[in-house]
Amino acid sequence: MLAYSGGLDTSVILKWLINKGYDVVAYVANVGQNDDFEAVEKKALEIGASKVIIEDLRREFVTDYVFTAVKANAIYEDRYLLGTALARPLIAKKQIEAAEREGADYVAHGATGKGNDQVRFELTYYALNPNIKVISPWKDGEFLSQFQGRSDMIRYAAGHRIPVKASIAKPYSEDDNLMHISHEAGILEDPAYVGGKEILEKMVMPMDAPDKPTHISVFFKNGLPVKVVNKDDGSIHEDPLEMFIYLNKLGGDNGIGLLDMVENRFVGIKSRGIYETPGATILYAAHRDIEGIAMDREVMRLRNQLAPTFAELIYNGFWFSPEMDFLMAAMDKSQELIDGVVHLCLYKGNVLIEGRESPSSLYNKELSSMDIEGGFNQADSLGFIRINAIRLMAHHAITKVNKGK
Repeated sequence: MLAYSGGLDTSVILKWLINKGYDVVAYVANVGQNDDFEAVEKKALEIGASKVIIEDLRREFVTDYVFTAVKANAIYEDRYLLGTALARPLIAKKQIEAAEREGADYVAHGATGKGNDQVRFELTYYALNPNIKVISPWKDGEFLSQFQGRSDMIRYAAGHRIPVKASIAKPYSEDDNLMHISHEAGILEDPAYVGGKEILEKMVMPMDAPDKPTHISVFFKNGLPVKVVNKDDGSIHEDPLEMFIYLNKLGGDNGIGLLDMVENRFVGIKSRGIYETPGATILYAAHRDIEGIAMDREVMRLRNQLAPTFAELIYNGFWFSPEMDFLMAAMDKSQELIDGVVHLCLYKGNVLIEGRESPSSLYNKELSSMDIEGGFNQADSLGFIRINAIRLMAHHAITKVNKGK
């Protein structure tokens, strides 16, 4: 059961496995990438796959993976919204399920031995089926001796009449799904190379976005987005998949969600990537804002300590792990009262918060107001400050003594 995309690597791997005597079923996961799936199926069958399985996973990807990450404020290294990392455990899970249905003893993938995806795929394989056998060609000595790089694969494809879309227009690698598209490798391996608007596919550059702002409201229930209202035209979107596709369009049209960063791969290598994540960028901003009014301070403090670890587990491929189960339960508990609506303005790459309302609001105008007396005895602050100053005074006293020695 080969995870198959129809690209150069997996097409060559498909033929290579067949030539080694394997009966190969090609598994194609639709997670929202801009592909012609009929053409992908036709190509796999022409290469020699005994069967092609294509599954539409977009809805499950949005509800069980993207929204789960938003609910946890999962951001890797404070910047990356995990678009590729979130899709991999879903694809690998469904590939294992397909292998079990078809009676396949082996699963295979085309991820490089230098990247994160090999880890994400294989950890999921083993977590869900400890007895599965994994073929990872880019870590196989025989395969590596035959294919030193892309040029060897192109020659192999030509020799076996495998159609290849060879193009110099995009001398870099892309991974596309409903949440984002990533651009990396090739010319982008120079961290100083400027990736301009010519590489963008899901969005425009912020400076090219319309001069007119877009006003929307995002509604949440238990920390999950449940409705989006366009306040300019009155349109309403409540179906999760439809809602997310709509937010992608709004974000893309307004130049929202562009990120250029150098990150740390799990295997210890630094990697430069350019990411377009329009819809999720809007949801992250809205979710963090509704938490501000509806989440208890100490719960937020603890959740914020856990969120980076949650993001690292996703990035490193541990979606199906006991530690992730523990964190999932904690995140779900933290979101039980995160209900309400956030009003947003989308404008030239910016997500501007215009207000928020919540039936679970912990905000008390009388307590916080500088103009309204009542609800809080300001004289109580005298003792509060003095108690908190005790250790500071003690520290200053001992520091002064030590400096005098």
